[in-house]
Amino acid sequence: MPRAGLNTAEVVRAGADLADEVGIGSLTLAALAERLAVRPPALYKHVESIGALRRRIAILAMTELSEGLREALQGKAGVDALTALFAEFQRYVVQHPGRYSATTGADLGSDGDPLLAASTRVIDSIRAALSGYGIRPEERDHAIRMLRCTFHGYAMLLADNGFRWSNDPEQSVAWMIRFFDAGLTAAGDRASTDRASTDLVTPAASAGDR
Repeated sequence: MPRAGLNTAEVVRAGADLADEVGIGSLTLAALAERLAVRPPALYKHVESIGALRRRIAILAMTELSEGLREALQGKAGVDALTALFAEFQRYVVQHPGRYSATTGADLGSDGDPLLAASTRVIDSIRAALSGYGIRPEERDHAIRMLRCTFHGYAMLLADNGFRWSNDPEQSVAWMIRFFDAGLTAAGDRASTDRASTDLVTPAASAGDR
């Protein structure tokens, strides 16, 4: 019988906490059962397998991240928005490396999948941070991927203690943000110029059109 009061949310959160300690690849149902002071079969009332547990942890992690990013972005735009998103992404991954790792490579289902919904909210926060730059619609996905890849890669390296030379990694973050802000601003200015050029119609051309 499951431990009195044990529920699925408690099992998943305990699994996420354990994954943060030992790594998502080392998470087992046996170790989780020991953490919860139950026999392993008791967990099957809540999760069908270790794969199912990892997917639930991925949903939890992406939901937590999406909420943190949305809160960090409130009232910010431009370089301040980029800075806030970068800082929150970094904070979350460093504090929760195991559960975040569960999101990498996790399959996204169709409409109604909570992992897809949470992942979409993460992307929406990045899209919102870019909205003030005036980037062409056909280039927006590329800009989102650029930022997401940078956020992800930097945070994972930081969580793994991957920066070991003397330069302060936070100075590198500030440099990257300035670089992205300048590049995104230039892309938006270029798009604005192109739109203005397209909208210009000379009187002669107008007469000819008639």
